[in-house]
Amino acid sequence: MSPVLDTALVPPRDREETIRHAVWESVVPVDIDHHLPPKDLSVHIGLGTVGPIRICSARATALTVQRTERLAREDEEPAVFIGLQLTGTSLVTQNDRQSLLRPGDFALYETSAPYTLHFNEGVAHHFLRFPRAALALPERSLRDIAAVPLGSDNPVASLASTYFSQLAVSEELRRGLHADAIVEPSIELVRAVVASQLGNSSLARAPMEATLNLRITQYIRAHLADADLSAARIATVHGISVRHLYTVLARSGISLGDWIRSHRLAECRRELAGPNGRLRTIAAIGRSWGFVDATHFSKVFRQAYGVSPRAWRDQNRPRPSA
Repeated sequence: MSPVLDTALVPPRDREETIRHAVWESVVPVDIDHHLPPKDLSVHIGLGTVGPIRICSARATALTVQRTERLAREDEEPAVFIGLQLTGTSLVTQNDRQSLLRPGDFALYETSAPYTLHFNEGVAHHFLRFPRAALALPERSLRDIAAVPLGSDNPVASLASTYFSQLAVSEELRRGLHADAIVEPSIELVRAVVASQLGNSSLARAPMEATLNLRITQYIRAHLADADLSAARIATVHGISVRHLYTVLARSGISLGDWIRSHRLAECRRELAGPNGRLRTIAAIGRSWGFVDATHFSKVFRQAYGVSPRAWRDQNRPRPSA
């Protein structure tokens, strides 16, 4: 993520204006009320993009951000923000609704209506800005979802929190073909969150189907170590048939068995090369990632990487210090 501002490099007398300029140019025009004298202000902002989606990661000392009536009226390119809380707490207010965000929670708010963000404990946030036109959500839905705390009580919101947290920190996901591939699912995931939170089945149907592949692969990643991970189990969890499961994955060029095997092997490879790779037997490491047969594990590992698990571990043995 490209650095936009680090006040450690700015003289104290210039910090307030530098912060204001960076936020207005890189994020959105807002009024900023700092709770500390200029010499004690600390702000670090990094910026990234994925297609039309702008991502801002910010850490700062305590402050209050206000999108005033005047600034909202002057909005020429209406946008919708996701504000994702990393640590501590914050308050978001819009449309006479106020929500407390805790780590892992997020809220949506629009730039075309006034809002206030209170960071009394300091800022530790990812902000993701979506063009309102790209989301194509009804105005009433956006109004009803604004400043609603979204978190673990909504499984779709919980998925979105994990997904957007990873997107915000992964440079690899935001480059080249990867970026092109995730723009539309990212937009549809926001739509799915709104639809599921508001209980609007007609609004939810299309984005839920569009994000099904993402939800399936995330579920598989989370359960790679389960020896009983199967197509039937994955399909049941997502309320679809096994046949539909294979159809959904095939659209993305994924063969379920091969995908699971390759990701399990990658985890074994990582663990064998790690600092604790010699604390357990090779067979035990294989079993911990779903390979119940040690001989089979060794065979498929060699096929994938051209070397046996033991040879790979030995190649990555820590060298004694001189």
